[in-house]
Amino acid sequence: MKTFTKLALVSSMALSANAFAMQAMDDSALSATTGQDGLSIGIGISKIEIEKLFIHDNDGLDVNGTAGAAGAIVIQGNGIAGDANENFGIVVGANNDDAGAYLLDSRNLADLKIDSDAGAGSGNTAFINIAADVSGLDIKIGEIGVTASGVQGSASTTSTLRRGGVDSNYNAIISGLSLKTGPMSANIQLGAAPQGAMIKLNTKMIGGLEINNLGILDNSTASTERAAGEIFIESIKIADADAKNLTITQDVRVMGASVSNPDDKGYIQMISHGGAKDLYVQGVHLGSRDAASIGDVEIQGMQTYYSPTAGQYLPGAVITIRGH
Repeated sequence: MKTFTKLALVSSMALSANAFAMQAMDDSALSATTGQDGLSIGIGISKIEIEKLFIHDNDGLDVNGTAGAAGAIVIQGNGIAGDANENFGIVVGANNDDAGAYLLDSRNLADLKIDSDAGAGSGNTAFINIAADVSGLDIKIGEIGVTASGVQGSASTTSTLRRGGVDSNYNAIISGLSLKTGPMSANIQLGAAPQGAMIKLNTKMIGGLEINNLGILDNSTASTERAAGEIFIESIKIADADAKNLTITQDVRVMGASVSNPDDKGYIQMISHGGAKDLYVQGVHLGSRDAASIGDVEIQGMQTYYSPTAGQYLPGAVITIRGH
């Protein structure tokens, strides 16, 4: 099924966008690619609201070679009166905690510096370098569910562009969550990309990453006598091992179609090198968010590894996203 592949791709794009809330990479990291000329852009958006987000899987679940009906993952408002996500599935604003300690000095949501360079040596070496700084973000996600995909231009829509979903065939999966990030920095190169990847993240997220009010729903248990079951987590905090901040070191590459393997049409590869992490999960509630908490979960010094060759273990992780 393509739906979760698409969701992973959208998530990776969102995470890459969030990385624009960072402080600029230091001069030594950019000295080979940035100059005094070029273009600087300050993005002074204070808040972004999205009513609904649909990710349509047009062929549904393939069972024994037979495609299923089109379905979609949808992020929409939670309908809670007065809540920031009452009518909006996604709300993104600046993280104004601690008197603006997580904002850029410019107070912009993002600052971009763009330089064009002919590259070194002969051949096709030209590239564009984009150094991105992004302020800390306060991201609120409403209800996430799955629905039957609608039809563009049908009577259920008010425009020919909107496709939407079928409200009578909808199940909630996640009741919502919110994320708070610190400032981060990224460097993007389009063209020859002499840095070795299209996107390089090499920064510390000040204050770490925090995810709040995450609820995972089980609608299979819902009935006239019982509400849908929910696993509710009050807070998840992630930082470097025995530290306050979160180091993000990641390379993002877009791999094209293989010349030797016609079945390999290309993919996105993300390689992370950030080092060991501490995680603290606070307030785990089973059954409903009003149920008594079973307590907190703490993980110290978690380190993942990946193997470029058999028997070799390198600290980090490799995530590959491809269609099928």
